[in-house]
Amino acid sequence: MTKREENNIEELLKDENLESDSKEYSLLESSRDSDIDFEEVPKILVVDDESIIREILADFLTMEGYIVRTAADGVSALEELEKDHYDMVISDLKMPRMNGLELLDEIQKRYDNVLTVIMTGYGTVETAIEAMKKGAYDYILKPFKIEEVIHIVQRGLEKRRLISENIKLKEIISLYKLSEAISSSLSLEEILNSVIETILKEISPDAIQILWQEEDRGFIELRSAINPKSDVKTLGDLDLDAVIEVFNKKKYILAHGPAIQNYFVQFPENLNSFISIPLKSRQKIMGIINAFCFQTGRKFREGERKLLSIIAGRIATAIENAKLYRNIQESFRQTIQALARALEAMDKYTAGHSDRVTEYARITAEEMGLPEEEIELIKQAGLMHDIGKLGCHTNLNKPGKLTEEEYEIFKKHPEYGKQILEPIPFLHPLIPGVYLHHERWDGKGYPLGLKGEEIPLMARILAVADAYDAMTSNRAYRKALKHSVAIAELKRCSGTQFDPKVVEAFLRAIEKWRKEKIEKGEKVPE
Repeated sequence: MTKREENNIEELLKDENLESDSKEYSLLESSRDSDIDFEEVPKILVVDDESIIREILADFLTMEGYIVRTAADGVSALEELEKDHYDMVISDLKMPRMNGLELLDEIQKRYDNVLTVIMTGYGTVETAIEAMKKGAYDYILKPFKIEEVIHIVQRGLEKRRLISENIKLKEIISLYKLSEAISSSLSLEEILNSVIETILKEISPDAIQILWQEEDRGFIELRSAINPKSDVKTLGDLDLDAVIEVFNKKKYILAHGPAIQNYFVQFPENLNSFISIPLKSRQKIMGIINAFCFQTGRKFREGERKLLSIIAGRIATAIENAKLYRNIQESFRQTIQALARALEAMDKYTAGHSDRVTEYARITAEEMGLPEEEIELIKQAGLMHDIGKLGCHTNLNKPGKLTEEEYEIFKKHPEYGKQILEPIPFLHPLIPGVYLHHERWDGKGYPLGLKGEEIPLMARILAVADAYDAMTSNRAYRKALKHSVAIAELKRCSGTQFDPKVVEAFLRAIEKWRKEKIEKGEKVPE
């Protein structure tokens, strides 16, 4: 790790919400390892059907500084494990109702990172060794010497601490990488994807939810995700007033069991543990991030809450900036579209042309099974495909045929469109459609003379949609052609002017589209 990365990680851990918490979690000072690990006092559960053994172990381990509770058998132990988190279970091998091996199996199934130590007599050492093969950390022979027990406990918890420290170091590095990623991105989708991925990886909730406060709509769900390993039906309905009231007094909610119901109008069934952290920017609550645990016996720990608080402190401003940038993008896009529509409105023959081309391109793209994000780009390109005509200083819709000089001017509108969009980075994905929708499948089009699949699919789809609307709309130099005539022309030019696969998709799509419109009593090309 470089010095720069160390400094950045230390900066990342200075506080939990990066605004008002003064607690410091240093990665580099060995004297404060417990802070790095977010550890509490270790908790040990002693399980034995003999009360005297439970009491002796509890007394001595408590004197060593551990929190100790006891259980008389495996069933009682599992009930205790469901109530609270334990770092170590020391269990007798032979007990009524549920023996030590059965308890070990259940712990292995239900709980991560819980060390199990088996107690046994000399006659069952082989069974104890078998238990270790099944996942037990160690075994204690009865009658035992208390110093030997304490040594095993210390050694086990130290091993667990080192493992946990390594895990937390990986978490911190992940947080550093997340911080770098979101600080360098203005894409809301990228930021949310990075955040969700990090939380699912580092905290392993059953579900995660990010809410954001909109001025006119209140809190809305910006993104939610279900852990692929979980079977979550619903996240319920949060009581926002109750949650905000807690945030105004305290920085977070960490609740378990019945206490969680205080924060929900509609409580999610089987919710066992819940974290809620405010997303703040300039001391104002902009959103909320929630983590849900539905697993029986598992509870979010303070360390996981702190980890989520660090993430929350990093993302609020990033989300706010990304949403602002998205609004600016949309404003630019709407301005360009308004210019395109204004250009069409100057001539009654071209009014609505871009909207119709966009609709035909959309249904074609959907018929071809393209991804939603690609369809959206095609729609945007359709609305702007003729924006370059702003640069053509001539009447392109005059009665009669264009002169050769006028036609050469007309042929420049794709280049002008490209020049208009190029200074606006977020509109770059639309350039292939705007610039190349007059290319031909046989290579005889313009402006580049591309051929076949050299032409971007977006442009090939727009070419068919543009041609159909041009044929079925009135023009200054001719009346609209009938739908059947336009279809026949597209078929005739399939394989020469147009991509055959796009034409086939368009023909299927337009018939479905026409049928739906006619059934609704809406107008379609005759």
